Amino acid sequence: MSFSSAVFSALAPYGWDEAWADAFTPYEAEGLLPGRVIRVDRGQCDVVTADGVLRADTAFVTPHDPLRVVCTGDWVAVEPGGHPRYVRAYLPRRTAFVRSTSSKRSEGQILAANVDHAVVAVSLAVELDLGRVERFLALAWESGAQPVVVLTKADLVPDPATLAHLVQDVETSAPGVPVLTVSALHGDGLDVLVALVGTGTSVLLGQSGAGKSTLANALVGEDVMDVRAARDVDGKGRHTTTTRNLLPLPSGGVLIDTPGLRGVGLFDAGSGVGQVFSEIEELAGSCRFQDCAHDTEPGCAVLAALERGELPVRRLESYRKLLRENQWIVAKTDARARAELRRDWKRKGAEGRAAMDAKRGRWA
Repeated sequence: MSFSSAVFSALAPYGWDEAWADAFTPYEAEGLLPGRVIRVDRGQCDVVTADGVLRADTAFVTPHDPLRVVCTGDWVAVEPGGHPRYVRAYLPRRTAFVRSTSSKRSEGQILAANVDHAVVAVSLAVELDLGRVERFLALAWESGAQPVVVLTKADLVPDPATLAHLVQDVETSAPGVPVLTVSALHGDGLDVLVALVGTGTSVLLGQSGAGKSTLANALVGEDVMDVRAARDVDGKGRHTTTTRNLLPLPSGGVLIDTPGLRGVGLFDAGSGVGQVFSEIEELAGSCRFQDCAHDTEPGCAVLAALERGELPVRRLESYRKLLRENQWIVAKTDARARAELRRDWKRKGAEGRAAMDAKRGRWA
């Protein structure tokens, strides 16, 4: 069997295709092996190759930029031998799921690479947090992957009418996104999800206690992830997944399971926010002023929709919150954006003072 056919035979289940083979050509000439990173921890990674799973050091390609470190889902060029063995490069990423590392810092953290579907797991064991769902979806859209919302633990909502109402709430907050209900415990709804993730690479996201590990086990068909019960009060649990693991699925495709995410900070996700709130963006196109802030401006189509009851107040407030957060993060890393944000603050401050002066004039 030739090198290329051996590679295709071993790596096709992990997503290897002609395009990846073409991208790897320069490294093949150097005698390096292609492989996909299935796990990263403490500066080392496990890479699945045609020679099996190899342990390799990532120090050779670890730069100061945290967005360029090797991560789960990367396709890499790894040394065929040596101790320690090194990853020499990773192939250009098709997609990348990135979040802000902290609300007080401007660094991004890459969670998974080369993902086709971003599966957001949301537990029905606790009250829905639609704002958090919108936050996850903004990051998912920004990554370049197709988001999917999976409402887990559907067996805890036995009333069909109540379940339908919850699904409708999420669908309103997730335009253009499939919303599925699943009970991994009983297998309900799994067939639809299996068909959806059966091609390409999917990343499983959500808070700790959302049922991700149980869902991963159900999709893989065996207990590959540890499962612990979540608290009844808030649905949270200890992190049963501590690293990002890439798992081949028996139905085809691969799944990247991730630790529960406490914080989901945006990182330069302007277009993602726009897609989550596509109905507001569409309304904004009809505003009288091109730079309308949808606050007090005359001729604002967004505020008009709000007054007619066509746009929920919660959606507009969530949209404003995520836009402000994203602007702040971008301004931390972009001098031009920072200057524009300062000018915007000064303009709004001047408008506020002018409004107060006008009121004082009427009261005098």
